[in-house]
Amino acid sequence: LAFDDIHPMAPVHVIIIPKKHVATLMDVDTDQKDIAGLLFTAAQKVAKIKNVADGGFRTVINCNADGGQIVFHLHMHLLGGRKLEDQLG
Repeated sequence: LAFDDIHPMAPVHVIIIPKKHVATLMDVDTDQKDIAGLLFTAAQKVAKIKNVADGGFRTVINCNADGGQIVFHLHMHLLGGRKLEDQLG
């Protein structure tokens, strides 16, 4: 599933989530290893739909409170639509 972030940090800011509930990246076990591949494949599709595939984009997965995770359902942020700053932390 993918939808626009309600508090975008870039002109394109899409949240990509797996249908199966997994709280954090650290909770993905060997039985769920396909989730990572599905997230990245979905990111490729979203980047093409949002017209940022050629210009470039960033993907981010926050993990746990110190990593900036607020919603505890594994999700990926896809950001683009402009030149993004180098600093992440």
